[in-house]
Amino acid sequence: MLTCPEPAANPVLWPWGTKREEDGQLSFAGHKVTELAQSFGTPSYLFDLDDFAARAETISSAMAEEFWEGYGFSGASVYYAGKAFLCTALGNAISRAGMGIDTASLGELTVALNPAMGVDPKKIGLHGNNKSVECLRLALRSGIGRIIVDSLGEIDLLQSLCESENATAPVMVRVTTGVHAGGHSFIATAHEDQKFGLSLASGAALQAVKKIISAKNLQLVGLHSHIGSQIKDLASFQVAAERMLAFRAQVQKLGEPVPEVDLGGGLAISYQGEEVPTASEYARSLASSVKRACQQAGSDIPHISIEPGRWLAGPVCVSLYQVGTVKDVQLEDGSIRKYVSVDGGMSDNIRPALYDAGYVATLASRVSDAPAVSCRVVGMHCESGDILVPEIVLPADVNAGDLLVIPATGAYGRAMASNYNLVPRPGVVGLSGKSSPRYIVALETVDDLLRMDVGIVGLSQG
Repeated sequence: MLTCPEPAANPVLWPWGTKREEDGQLSFAGHKVTELAQSFGTPSYLFDLDDFAARAETISSAMAEEFWEGYGFSGASVYYAGKAFLCTALGNAISRAGMGIDTASLGELTVALNPAMGVDPKKIGLHGNNKSVECLRLALRSGIGRIIVDSLGEIDLLQSLCESENATAPVMVRVTTGVHAGGHSFIATAHEDQKFGLSLASGAALQAVKKIISAKNLQLVGLHSHIGSQIKDLASFQVAAERMLAFRAQVQKLGEPVPEVDLGGGLAISYQGEEVPTASEYARSLASSVKRACQQAGSDIPHISIEPGRWLAGPVCVSLYQVGTVKDVQLEDGSIRKYVSVDGGMSDNIRPALYDAGYVATLASRVSDAPAVSCRVVGMHCESGDILVPEIVLPADVNAGDLLVIPATGAYGRAMASNYNLVPRPGVVGLSGKSSPRYIVALETVDDLLRMDVGIVGLSQG
């Protein structure tokens, strides 16, 4: 039966500043959960900013070391995939680590370009299978470093916009390699039957390259691939790298230099205490594959870039909930399952309902000597599928008022949060050993939600 590993027993699952204090409470970056709940309410996302900064330095250093020019490489760049979670409070850590930012919408691009982020526009990229004209115009006018084209039609649109803006667009081609990897079919993005990219097998990718080469205002700066998410098997990255670099060699035979190959993101994190590859293992494996593939293709080694998002944001954040209703339910086999309802649910973490994603939970406000029993942690929404953790061992005396924590919710928690049942989205509390806890993304209120309803009057406008 699934249990939640304690921070000391399995630190890979928790933010680095997590500790079980002598009084039984969990603390994060030196701040106890009861104090955080009192100050910021529940549910809340607790985001360890120091841990995020350390992880940014770790993966940037790992890539720089393995792709060092002294080893015959052409260097490497790391772009943070902002879709995992993006706010201006992350900008200092991103820029200090020398990273860029990948964006996938007008909102993400606008945040990334905000001066508060402190990130050079040349280190910002734009993704998307259906980019708006407004988004592309902003990309051109702000001078971002890369626009990753996703279709043949987008190439025509971008060329037309460049003419009207008197601009030249640096573009990469998103290539569908046929490598199918990831924890769920919805997050495996390199098989043929899906919406992203231009197929290598069908010839669409090569057609796109030729079209870009002939376009007056487009500059081919590289090729791009992303094979999926939550990938634990490094062999998947190796196969994708080999296919991409073989394709690059094919493009170079057209007389076109291809200075960069981006191999995307997708590196797995631990959600239930399982072992996952380290940043060093990932970087070393990737470097070996790149060198071998270039030797086989008889080509030079390009600059390599990657786009981690989940790996950076996921482990540094936990979700803090308060327990409400607790009830025992007799199952068909006669056994009892304890249903533990919390004050959040699928609106602040849609991944279990959407992807059948697995999480663990633990009693955070105290320890208990009560017997361990089978529990199901559920949300408060009007939906039978609103289940956060289907089966987990918790103390039999778990009750209303207790605080529960679910780790590894920093990626695609707040970023995919909704207002289902008109529930306000939780705030994101930034934690650091160097400063007091503070909101880095504010808590929504009911007034915030209802202000969008043009028929409601008499609400506070403060």
